[in-house]
Formats: sequence, C-alpha cells, structure tokens
Amino acid sequence: MTRTLTIGAGQLGPIARDEPKSDVVERLISLLEQAHARGCVLVAFPELCLTTFFPRWYTTASEEIDRWFEREMPSPETKPLFDEAARLGIGFTLGYGELTTDDEGVTHRYNTQILVDSAGVIVGRYRKVHVPGHAEYDPSRPFQHAERHYFEPGDRFGVWRAFGGIVGMATCNDRRWPETYRVMGLQGAELILIGYNTPLYYAPDPQQNPLQSFHNHLVMQAGAYQNGCYVVGVAKGGTEEGVESLAQSAIIAPSGQLIAQAITTGDELITATIDLDYCKFYKETLFNYDLYRVPAAYRLITERRGAGAPEEMS
Repeated sequence: MTRTLTIGAGQLGPIARDEPKSDVVERLISLLEQAHARGCVLVAFPELCLTTFFPRWYTTASEEIDRWFEREMPSPETKPLFDEAARLGIGFTLGYGELTTDDEGVTHRYNTQILVDSAGVIVGRYRKVHVPGHAEYDPSRPFQHAERHYFEPGDRFGVWRAFGGIVGMATCNDRRWPETYRVMGLQGAELILIGYNTPLYYAPDPQQNPLQSFHNHLVMQAGAYQNGCYVVGVAKGGTEEGVESLAQSAIIAPSGQLIAQAITTGDELITATIDLDYCKFYKETLFNYDLYRVPAAYRLITERRGAGAPEEMS
C-alpha cells in the first residue's frame, strides 16, 4: 500500500509595504482554493508571507516593528485562512514574524513557520536557525538585509508525523546548509517544506547574482537526494518595493530531480502527486545511514563553529 498524496507550493508575488494583511490572506485563500480543485492535501506557503520582506529596512521604531509580527496564531487577520483550510480539508505551512514573551517576561522575535493539519490545527512550529544578513544599519547597501536586527535564531530542526509521513520544515537561508537536511534526515524526514525570500542582488558578493537560481535549486536538490526525501521550496518573488527577488518555486523528488517548477514571478500554484514510500529507495540503499555513516569521523561538525587549522594526523 503506497502513501500517495498531492501537495502544492503556493508561490506569492510581491507584497507592498502598506498592503493590509487581510488582503494577503485573501490571496492565500485563492491559492488554497486552487489547490483544493487540484486535489491537494497540503500546500506550502513562503517565508514571511503575511507582509513585505521588512528586513530590507532598518528601523528601531517599536510601533512599526510590532505591526510586522504576530503575537498569536491564528491571529484575527489569519483566522479566515485557517477556517477555509479546515472547510476544504487542506493542510498548509505559513511563514510569519512571531513575537512571543517567555515565562520571565522577556520578548523574543523569530522568523517562524508553522505546519497546520487538514482540520486547521497547528501541529508543528519551526523557528529559523540560520539567520543571515546583519544586525546594524549598513549605509553601503542599496537596501538592507537586517534579519539579525529583527530576529533571534531558533535552536533545533524538528520533524512531525503528519499527512501520513514524517514532515520537517526550514526557512530560506537554512536551505543552503547541509546540516539542515541531515538533522531532519536523521529523524526520518520524508518531506521537507521550505519557504524563502531571496533578493537577486547580493551585496557582499555581487558576482553571485547571476547564480541565484542555480544555487537555489542546487542546494535543495542535493538535500533531497542525500537524505532520500522530497523537498518543496516556495518563494515570494518578483519586484517588491523596488527589490527584485527570486521566484522559481519547486517540488523536488528524493532522486534530486525537479518534479514541478513555477514559471512566473507572481502568485502561482504548482502541484505534484508524490509517493512517500519512494523515499526508501534512497534511505535503504545509497544513504542507508545505519550501515554507512561514521559519526566519529564527523565530530568537527559539532565541535567547531568556524573553520580552523587542519588537525594533526597521527
């Protein structure tokens, strides 16, 4: 008996700085309804998909910062999305800025993604681990990438039993790091859902600009293949507030092959019917962890943060 399901990637086009969240939710609901018509049971939405990509501006004004974040989920603006998803019987992921207060009264802000089941219930929450960019205003840049000013990093890659399989999540820059996929792979991940916002202009090294699309698919295809899992990468693309961002959302098989890819830079739904049992052809052969992994040889991965001198070999 196969574990077959139809999944979707709900790519978004630009969101204006002053666009109400309620308008964005209407766009998400439209994609959800298209997904229902195509038989989807799960739709992945992009990183920070309720607002413009606000880290391109640096501000310390708490009133402006707070309006980009959610204190609860579902929030009043997003409840219609949860209600419609439950009515249609479709699960989804949602990326947003999370503002939370711990038991000691300390405020925390995370770049968060949630996994919602077909009944509209949150079953998983992931907080972006690899937070890129910078923390202070940089006058040399044509626009800021101040994620480290707005967000603190999460501390773990979790997976959840949902939709008949084992599902993990990651966000944007996480997709570039092999550890992201391997930690979830070691927990049996069969499907990893990744939302992203990726400017085509990279200020620290502009020679990488024409390679953004290549690198985007390269890392996700490698992560899928080397861990025997499906990967869904979903963008918020197009030219947003004057900044051109990568689209090219994709659904990738455990073989590393592209199954589906977006062809526009706007709101677009791509879908694929996948068989989670197909993962075993890689998990039980080339990447049979239990048979072939040698953890003792990899200890530098957790012992060192940055690159250091070569070890002395005896």
